[in-house]
Amino acid sequence: MKLIDVTNSTLSNRWHQLTAPMLPDEAARAAAYEQLSAAYSASDRHYHTLHHVRTLLDAAERYASTLQDPAVVQLAIWFHDAVYSARRSNNEERSATLALKFLEQTTLSAARRQRVTYLIERTKDHTQPLSAPDADLAFFLDADLQILGAPEADYWQYARQIRQEYRLIPDMLYRPGRRKVLEKMLAAPTLYRTPEFRQRLEDGARRNLRLELADL
Repeated sequence: MKLIDVTNSTLSNRWHQLTAPMLPDEAARAAAYEQLSAAYSASDRHYHTLHHVRTLLDAAERYASTLQDPAVVQLAIWFHDAVYSARRSNNEERSATLALKFLEQTTLSAARRQRVTYLIERTKDHTQPLSAPDADLAFFLDADLQILGAPEADYWQYARQIRQEYRLIPDMLYRPGRRKVLEKMLAAPTLYRTPEFRQRLEDGARRNLRLELADL
């Protein structure tokens, strides 16, 4: 319990550091954080949790010097899985709408608000090519998929967590659906769009995906 409290406290601090310059109203910031924290801590969440958010925020901090708009990327990280239901296909759109609702309270420009929603919506399909060079989007998509290239034990924990999130879906439906997802990713020319992620994770990710596919 202590670890969870420390994690939440750290994330709360990071949220307020990010949003205070654009929203002086501390109560409004706190309410938004509580809403996000509750969403990511829901009982049906197993992988798409606050831990996932923190992992992406850590990556954004490590690569901050390569990002064109670090604040926008971090906002997208906070909201990208805020709405997540295994039985719905519009989670990304609904998460983007939630982000926009919050951002309308802030001093963030309309263009940057739309940029946040665009980044979130692009997580719907990581295999779609970029229409133009976009360093921030490439980083965001790669960071979201870094678990695929994790050590084998960590990858299998992730795979089990995803299955738990789809626990209401019977195997006869889950397995074909999951196979389709894995096959689509493996068919992509590259899983990672940035040289840093590709060099570090591409081979391991493909190995992990092939192993899960064989297990299905």
